[in-house]
Amino acid sequence: MQKETQLQQHMVKMLTSQDAHVDFETAIKDLPANARGQKPKGAEHSPWEVLEHLRITQNDLLEFAVNAKHKSPEFPAGYWPKAQAPASAAEWDRSVEGFRKDLKRLCDLVSSEPADLFAKIPHGDGQTMLRQALVTADHNAYHLGELVLLRRMLGTWK
Repeated sequence: MQKETQLQQHMVKMLTSQDAHVDFETAIKDLPANARGQKPKGAEHSPWEVLEHLRITQNDLLEFAVNAKHKSPEFPAGYWPKAQAPASAAEWDRSVEGFRKDLKRLCDLVSSEPADLFAKIPHGDGQTMLRQALVTADHNAYHLGELVLLRRMLGTWK
């Protein structure tokens, strides 16, 4: 049981901390509203597009794990917002809160007792909760790094 608890703790830390990369809160901190929809020269996405992609993908990975009736977005278009910029500050805030809420739900699932991270998801084709958490951590780390790079290109990273 001790090894399972340690694995759970490592997974939560991997999803939430700055051990090897920037965390979500640091990546979005103090991003000016007027930069959220800007696409730097040479970049494929704006900070808004990356934030929404993070939120949509994390939500899909989580919902697949817990909801047999969940339907994933169409790939790849459904994983990206249609607009380059949020329609309002409130839309940005909803996306940020959605990301935070789903990350907390995922961490709660991973760390719950008893959690069998190796059990196959009944409605899947071999996926486990461990796999969903690892893919989420990897995906988030990649795109949080991208968000930092965009902020550097926009001159909004301190």
